[in-house]
Amino acid sequence: MLVELKVKEFINEVDSPKPAPGGGSVAALSSTLGIALAKMVAHLTFNKKKFLELDDIIRHDYLENFAILTNIKEELVKLIDEDTASFNKFMKALELPKNTEEEIQIRKEALKQATLKAIEVPYKVMLNTVKALEATVKMMPFGSKNAISDIGVGALLLYSGLEGAILNVLINLKGLDDESLVEEYQKACETNLAKGKLLKHQILDYVYETLK
Repeated sequence: MLVELKVKEFINEVDSPKPAPGGGSVAALSSTLGIALAKMVAHLTFNKKKFLELDDIIRHDYLENFAILTNIKEELVKLIDEDTASFNKFMKALELPKNTEEEIQIRKEALKQATLKAIEVPYKVMLNTVKALEATVKMMPFGSKNAISDIGVGALLLYSGLEGAILNVLINLKGLDDESLVEEYQKACETNLAKGKLLKHQILDYVYETLK
């Protein structure tokens, strides 16, 4: 499994003649690291006097968003490997025989299912990443100001993961014949890209203002 590799080993897996792991797995990893940074800031915040003096409702909401980030991180870690697995499944479908009409139909259906899976994985990364950005926005005003730059780096990683995931959805849409489904995915990508961009700017504006 990719997630079991050492950092250097993962880097070298990407830096190889093999087409996978590629941008999809790296996008999922980027989002995961962004969440890890947001959670690190939370860990550094929990026992601070300023945090403990906050209203109970604010602290409760902070902890709820922390739990949301934890759940998303666990999901994204799985998707790092799932993206590469979906690519390998597509490549295996391409290798199926096509000598008879029956074989052609079997191969066609296998390619369709593999393509749908190759779309589904980065699509999940996209949706989860937007949720993570939303949680980060809600948490950032109450996080430790000593680690505010880490929130900024986390937001950049999350946004890279988001846009990277969208690019992987879009490239795999080229393999679908269902025009209505393609349009549905394209609209979802446009909506989530715009939403993610706003959230990223909201976080970075706050970070830069705090650093003045």
